[in-house]
Amino acid sequence: MGLRRKRYEDGDRDAVQKQSTTGPAVASAGDWAVELRGVRRQYGRGASAVHALRGIDLALPRGSFTAVMGPSGSGKSTFLQCAAGLDRPSGGTVRLGGTDITGMSENKLTALRRSRLGFVFQAFNLLPSLTVEQNVVLPMRLAGHRPDRRRAAAVLGQVGLDGLGRRRPGQLSGGQQQRVAIARALVTRPDVVFADEPTGALDTTTAAEVLGLLRQAVDGLGATVVMVTHDPTAAAWSDRVLFLADGSIVDHLERAPADRIAARMASLAAPSFSGAAA
Repeated sequence: MGLRRKRYEDGDRDAVQKQSTTGPAVASAGDWAVELRGVRRQYGRGASAVHALRGIDLALPRGSFTAVMGPSGSGKSTFLQCAAGLDRPSGGTVRLGGTDITGMSENKLTALRRSRLGFVFQAFNLLPSLTVEQNVVLPMRLAGHRPDRRRAAAVLGQVGLDGLGRRRPGQLSGGQQQRVAIARALVTRPDVVFADEPTGALDTTTAAEVLGLLRQAVDGLGATVVMVTHDPTAAAWSDRVLFLADGSIVDHLERAPADRIAARMASLAAPSFSGAAA
């Protein structure tokens, strides 16, 4: 797509490099898009308990693209669900855009997700009975706001779907449907976009186009993207890759190529890293 990765300004680069992946934050809480402190998630009790997350400490800066990887059962799906307020941790705190969501009521959490978070899933999750435009403005409707058709048209143009607002999802290719999902995720100008295997159902060329759009959302629109993926090539589009194993962050790489990411993933496939829930 001819998209080039934007280099951080000196201050932004220094902030990313100084911030420890698992250590204490060096900036105020308002500077972080996503912040997890001591986050644990346990399913069940006693000897049969599954410890999906084991005390995650993490702060991700605004305007960054983070990929989360790990072997099957490492806890990456649980991480995304807790970070996005889709599941409640057993312990610790989660802050999104400076707001502590840990003790929020379900109604307040739902309102926050609709207005301040964006989601992109492998299965697109578009409503086939609605037009492209109607799918894009759906978060506005669910949040009780009047749909902004001008904003929807602008975001559709940004993802390469200008003029397709009246079509139905069934009239689009898989790649185009994922573009609609990205437009829907961006339309409310969210604090964070969470992407769960967004290229899992796409061919290599289309996947690269979708990843380019997520990269562009970060570089050009100032969005913050947190993406769970199993694909080293997809992860290579990010600023930082976090590696989970047995419910803990065990390593991270900064702006690494796909082969280096793949090698690190291979080292995590050892038997010692095979016991937590996905």
